[in-house]
Amino acid sequence: MNKFKRIWATKNPDDEWWSSFVTSPLAVVFNWIVIDFAWITPNRITLFSFIVALASAVFICLGSLEEGQRVSFHVAAAILIHVSHILDCMDGQMARYRGTLSRSGSFFDKATDHLQVFIWFGALAYAGYIHAHQDVTPIFLAFIGVSFYALRGYVKYVTIHSEMERDQEYLTETSRTSAALQKQFDELGGLGKGLGNNLTWFLKEQKKLFNFDEGVFIFMLSLALIIPSTLIPMLWVFAGSQVSWGIIRCCQRGQQLAHDQHADSPKIPDK
Repeated sequence: MNKFKRIWATKNPDDEWWSSFVTSPLAVVFNWIVIDFAWITPNRITLFSFIVALASAVFICLGSLEEGQRVSFHVAAAILIHVSHILDCMDGQMARYRGTLSRSGSFFDKATDHLQVFIWFGALAYAGYIHAHQDVTPIFLAFIGVSFYALRGYVKYVTIHSEMERDQEYLTETSRTSAALQKQFDELGGLGKGLGNNLTWFLKEQKKLFNFDEGVFIFMLSLALIIPSTLIPMLWVFAGSQVSWGIIRCCQRGQQLAHDQHADSPKIPDK
């Protein structure tokens, strides 16, 4: 039990919506089984997660081509998407548990995360194109969605780069904020906190649904694959949410940089 608690403590307190109470807890369970096998490393799990993601995209496309087996292929793809995301949660937990966090590992983890989103929605756009009798609208919606999703990540890292040029302690301050979130997480919910506290934590987590990030995509993709009638509406929601959040994040990051620049500018003394 102590081992399970130590692994649970590595769970990211800022997990995305579906990750927070579905895939990340499942990752803790699977890590409890495999974490003592030295040959299973975080980087290998990252690679395997990406391979499973590719396999799920292949199943999406096969389901679109094979009308009679569409349900079987698409349900299998939905399961594989979840397996990939569980593995994606496992690598970070394992690295934190073993004390083997690395910049290269973090880079490949984030790079494959973004690439998976492009691959999944590309495959789903193709499925929508076939489902809609070769209407290009699903392809257009997926393209708009992934473009603005990429914009969200781009402005984040441009902001980090700009802030680091201004203040080399910027990431240290961000880490302190993350530690504060971990403390709040430990105080509110988790193992041994009781049903009431965990229910309160669960309800608070639901507001993350409106962030429309990768954790939400896992749910949206799976729903669209299992219930085909939701595929086109889901792509509209995906495109609309990413355009909205892309614009919002650009404005927020720009205002942040402008505020910090103004705060750092030397004041001209009164004559």
